[in-house]
Amino acid sequence: MGLDDPAIWVLADEYSGNVSQCLGVADALGLPYEVKRIAYNKWARLPNIVLGSSILHITRESAETISSPWPNLVIASGRRTVAVARYIKKRSQASVFLAQLMWPGRPVRDLDLVSAPLHDDMGSNENIVRTLGAPHNVTVSRLATASDSWKEDLIGLSRPRIAVLIGGDTKRKSFSSAIAGDFGRRCSSMAKSLGGSLMVSTSRRTNPIAMRRFAERLEGEVKLFNWHESRNPNPYLGYLALSDAVIVTGDSMSMCTEACATGRPVFIYAPIGMTAAKHNRLHKHLFEYGAARPLPENSFPETLLDWSYPPINDANLVSNEIRKRMGLSVSESNENAEQV
Repeated sequence: MGLDDPAIWVLADEYSGNVSQCLGVADALGLPYEVKRIAYNKWARLPNIVLGSSILHITRESAETISSPWPNLVIASGRRTVAVARYIKKRSQASVFLAQLMWPGRPVRDLDLVSAPLHDDMGSNENIVRTLGAPHNVTVSRLATASDSWKEDLIGLSRPRIAVLIGGDTKRKSFSSAIAGDFGRRCSSMAKSLGGSLMVSTSRRTNPIAMRRFAERLEGEVKLFNWHESRNPNPYLGYLALSDAVIVTGDSMSMCTEACATGRPVFIYAPIGMTAAKHNRLHKHLFEYGAARPLPENSFPETLLDWSYPPINDANLVSNEIRKRMGLSVSESNENAEQV
């Protein structure tokens, strides 16, 4: 395959936030790509300096898919995928372009492109593409499709329809029951004050005990998807597509950025002590851009939702830089890339 028809691999590991970034960039390239599913074993705890260019830390089933014919471009995200990408480049004995999303840790000289958000502080390097938030695949076309798919279930809810996206515990911070209760109270207060409804979606990290406390504080018109209990399709994209505003917990960089792909008012809930410093830096950048504001505690005037902004999608920025560095002839974003 030549540069006009490159073979592209997306390394999709077990972390949904990593995968959505990779798929967002791959879709924005507008070219066919192949998804390689990556599952880790116990050796994944080893640092990259030990793993080097190896697949020691992935399962046998995953390793069997990492074989020739080799790609021209690898798109990966997260520290643990770096060794796999390096392995591919080494084994191919050819020029494979490695595009790594999120800061992978040093060294990075052998990586052809590294994309990292502004809230990550790693100094200067010509290979680093700085983004406002996390690249994602919440595109205009996907939102339009989700709107068509979910409008029958959601269109009857009172407006403004407010999407509520809940994360949960992180490595260093807890989404406690007390925090969950306060969050539920504020969400309900906003919806009641504006005469609207809530469309709630939890995530894998949402603690069931905290979730119960949150639900206890909800009043009025609520549509709730519980990630741990529901067997129905996840309405996440439908909520975003049909929302008039979005409330999101500040512990998830991906959800904060994806909410800002709507162009609609976004309110971030991040009380003091709930989120880490780098999350707070992201919130500050989104506030300065004009895409988000802190979730109010008590005051919800009628004009609260009277603002908008250009939707954020850093996937286009990263894909354009890949094209430029690879010398690809594709010059426009294509949201209908074929996934194989």
